Amino acid sequence: MKLSKTEEQLMQHLWKLEKAFMKDILEQYPEPKPATTTIATLLKRMTDKGYVSYKTFGKSREYYPLIKKADYFSKHVNGLIKNFFNDSASQFASFFTKETNLTKEELEDLRKLIDNEIKKK
Repeated sequence: MKLSKTEEQLMQHLWKLEKAFMKDILEQYPEPKPATTTIATLLKRMTDKGYVSYKTFGKSREYYPLIKKADYFSKHVNGLIKNFFNDSASQFASFFTKETNLTKEELEDLRKLIDNEIKKK
């Protein structure tokens, strides 16, 4: 299951905090802050989807992510490659390097990353 934009935003805060009570999560949002009930609803949905869990301390809940940020991102990049680039990482890389405004230095950094991965294989 995929997260909505608002759920992803909340997950970004949870990944940053690692574990947090409602007040900690709310502090992460800029003004105007969302209502506590809105955050509670999002957390409930995310718990139902299996992305978040919590520990209970009296009447308070401490929330924490069940999925790592890198795993979530990897899953969605792979889905993007499959759905928009005919499951071809080469087509994705070609599009990414041509259609984004990467500097020469950034492209050289990418080349180094790719060369290092090639050496590992």
